[in-house]
Amino acid sequence: MHVFIDSTGAMHFGDERETARNCPHCHALSRMSPAALPMFDEMLVQKPRSVGVVLRCHACNAPVFLRYATRAFASNRVELSPQAFDVERPVEKFAFNYVPEDVEIFFREALICYSHNQFQAFASMCRRTAAVTFADLGNSTKLRLFDSLSDVREMAEIDENTFAVVMRIIFAGGAEPLLDLPVIDTYQSAVLLEVMKDFLYQAYVRKGRLQHAMKVRKFFVQEAQARRVAREE
Repeated sequence: MHVFIDSTGAMHFGDERETARNCPHCHALSRMSPAALPMFDEMLVQKPRSVGVVLRCHACNAPVFLRYATRAFASNRVELSPQAFDVERPVEKFAFNYVPEDVEIFFREALICYSHNQFQAFASMCRRTAAVTFADLGNSTKLRLFDSLSDVREMAEIDENTFAVVMRIIFAGGAEPLLDLPVIDTYQSAVLLEVMKDFLYQAYVRKGRLQHAMKVRKFFVQEAQARRVAREE
């Protein structure tokens, strides 16, 4: 597909004026149309190696920022690479209901680091998330979480070496983070992400959901009892 900006300042995606991409904001595969483009005359003068454009997501109306490498400059068009570089990337999501604010702060930043492929920073923020969780819930909960996460390796069929690195990041924090925090690769980061999600689910979300469900059930039982008493009276 040929992607270019013509002399009138219009952007073309092959024979169309729109394209379809995954939106980093609403995560939908949506049609997108150009909202802001570089000036054609300036591109001919400066001949940049790459240009930035802004598309509008038709699903959520959010601006989507992309960078295109330039291929050729002509009097009537500037040819761009068909593949765009995403300046913004979708941030991994997690439902933070029932998670305390001080824990949420660290894990939100961890998700941002992961989404930008900053895996060593991601590992560091996961350790801080775990440390705040342990300080909040106590050593007895730390032991329970260790046992529950140990079952994850078998259920997810994770190799022992990878899982050992993940557990070391979460549970083996010490006074020398440069010594005891391992360097992780892409796959280990992906495993750490999923284990951390399960970690927070086991630590807070599962208990919160059960307590909420019990309160709702108790409310309806009490309402039914009150109606029966009212009818009997």
